[in-house]
Amino acid sequence: MTTDLTSTITPDFYSIISQTAVAYQEGSKPPKPNVVVNALIQAEKYGKQQRLNYPFDYLMGKWRLCFVTGTKKIRKQGGIVLGKGFYVPKFASAHISFSSTTEQVLDRGEIGNQLQLGSILLKLTGPAKYLDNKNLLAFDFTKMQISLFDRVVYNRQIRSGKTQILDFDNQPIAKLPFFAFFLLTEDFIAARGRGGGLAIWIKANPN
Repeated sequence: MTTDLTSTITPDFYSIISQTAVAYQEGSKPPKPNVVVNALIQAEKYGKQQRLNYPFDYLMGKWRLCFVTGTKKIRKQGGIVLGKGFYVPKFASAHISFSSTTEQVLDRGEIGNQLQLGSILLKLTGPAKYLDNKNLLAFDFTKMQISLFDRVVYNRQIRSGKTQILDFDNQPIAKLPFFAFFLLTEDFIAARGRGGGLAIWIKANPN
């Protein structure tokens, strides 16, 4: 079921995650990390229970990483649990972007992941494919670019770039990094990564 939570009864978790996004954007006091983590877990459960589906178009554009949780392994049980959540410092500008590569193949596109620290910009790009029945986006980074003071100083394929792109569609999801999205809106998106961590991104400013 494709849905827009803003057009239905708003669950409590939506309000908390929305407050988190607005506070980070405006620089106001945000909800406590443990409250946000609980809201994300509830949002994920809600999405699975309601079998919500979001089209790939909802991801298009550029998003700034706002909040993230780590994970830690449990040796005795052999599993992982969520670590403490934290807000990404403003001085570390981390963005993720999604674009469509062709109109004929609606579930295929490109992913970009960049981190800016002062005058240094690191950007990774590569192919992506979206499974809308699972809200799951699998991807692989095949190109790296490094800029210094807005000047590109490194721009090359990584890990046999072109060959990797050709093999991408044949790779099973289990062998690829991925994000399982469970909440997508015009202003923010939330997902669980393959490693088990949770994250919130907010819509980046056009400039």
